[in-house]
Amino acid sequence: MSNTTSQPVRVRFAPSPTGLLHIGGMRSALFNWLWARHNGGVFVLRLEDTDRTRLVEGAAEQIYASHDALGITPDEGPVQGGAYGPYVQSERLDLYREHADRLLAGGALYRCWCTPERLDALRQTAQKAGQAFKYDRHCLQPGNQGDPAAPHVLRFMIPDAPATVGWDDAVRGHLEVASRELDDFVALKADGFPTYHLANVIDDHLMAISHVMRADEWLPSTPKHLLLFAAFAWEPPIYAHLPAVLGPTGNKKLSKRDGAKSVTEYLEEGYLPEALRSFLASLGWNDGSTQEVYTTPELITNFTLDRVQKSPAKFDQERLMWLNGVMMRQYAPSELLPRLEGWWPPAAANAPASYRLAVLGLVQERLKTLAELPELTDFFFTDPTPPAGLEHADWLPQIAATLESSNFTEADLETRLRALANTLDAKPGQLFGLIRQAITGRTAAPGLFETLHVLGHGVSLRRLQAASTG
Repeated sequence: MSNTTSQPVRVRFAPSPTGLLHIGGMRSALFNWLWARHNGGVFVLRLEDTDRTRLVEGAAEQIYASHDALGITPDEGPVQGGAYGPYVQSERLDLYREHADRLLAGGALYRCWCTPERLDALRQTAQKAGQAFKYDRHCLQPGNQGDPAAPHVLRFMIPDAPATVGWDDAVRGHLEVASRELDDFVALKADGFPTYHLANVIDDHLMAISHVMRADEWLPSTPKHLLLFAAFAWEPPIYAHLPAVLGPTGNKKLSKRDGAKSVTEYLEEGYLPEALRSFLASLGWNDGSTQEVYTTPELITNFTLDRVQKSPAKFDQERLMWLNGVMMRQYAPSELLPRLEGWWPPAAANAPASYRLAVLGLVQERLKTLAELPELTDFFFTDPTPPAGLEHADWLPQIAATLESSNFTEADLETRLRALANTLDAKPGQLFGLIRQAITGRTAAPGLFETLHVLGHGVSLRRLQAASTG
């Protein structure tokens, strides 16, 4: 199978609404979206909901919301519509039945009436013998065939030729599997719903999908899909199997404990969508440079399949937080300010935008997530409780007197307070630390002169007075 195509690039992300979509699944969606954007192609969202017993209420809506939240809204899908719909598999049952009948008539599919009890017995026998289970084609024998009107499944007959099924994976190179290792899998279930294999192939063809980019856990399914494409006499898409996303230790699949949360959960924790995009792109892709932070336009320009890595990627929560902080600092305060609505402490609600902008300018360098904003800024909006037992608290009246006539520019504040330190024969660090605790209630805060300047004359003197009498 060739690794190139003359088709317009059309890719799809096809999750099952059998649970909430976490960050590992969104990495696959992002790679598909980037490849579509890189090629001026189309990104399709398709819901594969044929496993009716495992559907989770609200999962489909969460999938849609996750794409929108990450900023990779599909071009076609259940919400957007499109010329190749419907985009929910349970709404395409007539198509699957029609194509299954076609393969049944041609001999590629056959009816199977075997009971679950018989199949379980076959599996147990294979397990005891240390062999992989393979259906024994019992129902192909004339004496074992049942009534076509009775409940049955349709199985795909693995052909004897070719002896191997091979393809050129866009990520992993040439791969092949011996046909004798494949089982006659169920293509259409007794309830009329297709299995993943049949629906997947029919949909990829009818939706003109050019590249199938999916997690490497689907590698064992690819030979079956290629044989289905051949049975229909259809050209298969290019396959690209993406590396797994592991937890930070690198020895197990990413779990909830390691950070396998949803996109919306990360946004609610104060991460920027563009930071999540840059971070997720790094999980299994590198453009060959030492660059660590990418804007979304840079990702679109640089993303190619030949730079997707084969080895698993490690999810590093600390790196995500670092990257988020870096991206927040790349914005001018005036650009970041509109993104902070809803993150300020409650007391900031009535503060002028100009004041909030000045406060942001002091703390932006320290922010790693938007959720840290209240803790870092609350004292700018609410007088702190005067600390008890301040060392050298007897200096506070002199400090207040020194600042009474200041114009509260940073330069004037620094000049006056350094001169006062000399007068008191105090170390600047001692004096400045006392003032910082008195006006912020903390031992660590933004630069003292900058903080005093933003708080202003009245607030600063009021807090010094409260601390000296407290």
